Amino acid sequence: MSEALHVVCPHCDAVNRLPSGKLGSQAKCGVCHDHLFTGVPLDLNGSRLHKHLARHDLPVLVDFWAPWCGPCKYMAPVFEQAAAKLEPNLRLLKLNTENQSAAAVEYNIRSIPTLVLFRGGQEQARIAGAMDLANLSAWVQQHIHP
Repeated sequence: MSEALHVVCPHCDAVNRLPSGKLGSQAKCGVCHDHLFTGVPLDLNGSRLHKHLARHDLPVLVDFWAPWCGPCKYMAPVFEQAAAKLEPNLRLLKLNTENQSAAAVEYNIRSIPTLVLFRGGQEQARIAGAMDLANLSAWVQQHIHP
């Protein structure tokens, strides 16, 4: 029997319990019946971020960014490609530090873009600066499977 994992719905924020063997693009929310994995990063505000970090059993990668930041603009399509490649084994979230300055302070974001990997609501790793898809994927794999 496979282990059950908690997965927060990207649409309604309901917490779903899924057998680990049922992760994938066909998994649907028990409340809103929409897909749990969309292959795109989820843009969140601070309060939704807390729920996704606290309730996900999957590792969660957050891109702290701002719309005026050149390296953030470079990183945006790379992060989208990473979501398509790394889901459903990892949830990718984005937080606009310009609109969510309190969350940026709470997570001690000093430069952008900053990527922070969480597991069980706890920070596991962080890296500042833009990177390409190969380096981002390698960095994630290094910290998920040390």
